[in-house]
Parts: sequence; structure tokens; C-alpha cells
Amino acid sequence: MKVRVAVLGAKGRMGAEVVRAISKSSDLEVVAQLDIGDSLNELVSSKAQVVVDFTTPSAVMENLEFAISHGIHAVVGTTGFTPERIATLTALQKSHPEVGVLIAPNFALGAVLMMEFSKQAAKYFESVEIVELHHPDKVDAPSGTSARTAELIGQARTEAGLSTAPDATQNPETGARGALVNGIPIHSLRVRGLVAHQEVIFGGLGDTLTIRHDSLDRVGYMPGILLGVRNVPSHPGINLGLELFLSL
Repeated sequence: MKVRVAVLGAKGRMGAEVVRAISKSSDLEVVAQLDIGDSLNELVSSKAQVVVDFTTPSAVMENLEFAISHGIHAVVGTTGFTPERIATLTALQKSHPEVGVLIAPNFALGAVLMMEFSKQAAKYFESVEIVELHHPDKVDAPSGTSARTAELIGQARTEAGLSTAPDATQNPETGARGALVNGIPIHSLRVRGLVAHQEVIFGGLGDTLTIRHDSLDRVGYMPGILLGVRNVPSHPGINLGLELFLSL
């Protein structure tokens, strides 16, 4: 029997690609396609088992609270999740312990590996900065992927006992040194013609290491999204990161 999937944000670029990918699969079926103005009650009437959310940071919490409260699993690619939002969802999920939610900053398998490799490399280098490059229609900066990468790197550096990276800059122009996330500078570029790209630059005495990932087409996210849809029902709780569903 096919898994019944609803897509929120179905008219957006990512949502439309998700609909196409699910429709082509042999074990999944799209039972609802919702966008701005549509009633969430359709998730119930369509008997959706999993909802995929690619909406906006302003809409995603209401969507997830509805899904969890109605026993519907969720795979979320929308950004804007603060610790407070995660805490709210965690508390709600405890009242519906059978529900699984996957929140991932990036569903491209290459991006997941880029973050994992960066975490592994972090303890070996004195310096590290992140450059993320996206199209100018992206509404958030820094990107969710770069912020998550910075969190992982910062944790690894703390565990390794590393101090703050050296930086002798004095009186820089506002923003010149990027945004600090967990002590890691992130530089956000928004340029027409780009899709989604990130490089993590590590440096030590006498050598550097750059780990870069490029998303060239949104179809590259689909294997990770389908992996999430297929596995989230067997992972109850609030799962942060697609790497939890991979054997890394």
C-alpha cells in the first residue's frame, strides 16, 4: 500500500518539484496539494499520513502544530527554526508520541555530507569561515544550511578545546566580517544565476582546506526528501537533520 503524502507549498518551485518526484515513485502517492489560502483540514479529509512542508517561516509553525495534533508525520524543508520553536514542537509532540517530524536545513545528500565532513575537519584547523551563495529571491540570510554547519563546527571546536579563531580586524565596516553563528563568520551572497552553493574554508599554519557543495538543480534535493518521507514514520520525535536517517 502506498504512503499517502500531502505537500504544503505545492505551487512553489520546491513544492512543485516534490509533487513531481512523489508522483513518479512506486511506493508513495500525492493525496493533497496545498498552498496559500487552502485549508489545513484537507490534510485530514485526504487521510494524509505524511506532510511535506516547503512554505515560509511565518506559516510553518501553524502547519506543523496542526499536523502533529492530528497524528500526521512531517518532513520539513522550510527554514526559520529557533531553539524556542523546536522546544514548542517538542512539547507538542510529547502529547502525540507516535508522530515523527524531520526538520532538515538541506535535503541534498551532498550537502549533508559537506556538513558531516566539516564537523570532522573542524577540530584540526585554527581558522574557519563559511561563504554561502544563493539566488537573490531567497528570503533568509544566512541560509539554514550555513547556520547548521556553523553550529556543528562550533560544537566540534568546543569539544576539541579550541579557542576563538584569530582575527586582528579593527573597526570593520558593518557586516564586513559576516554574521557570527556559534562564533563562526558566515558571508551571504545573493547573486542572479546562482541556485544554492556553500563553501567552508578551514585554515592552519601552511595549508587550507575548502569543502564546497553546489546545488545545480532542485531535482538534486528529491532523493533526500523521498528518503525522509519513507523513514519519518519509523522515527517518532523531532528529528533535526537528514543525517539521522543515513548510516554515517
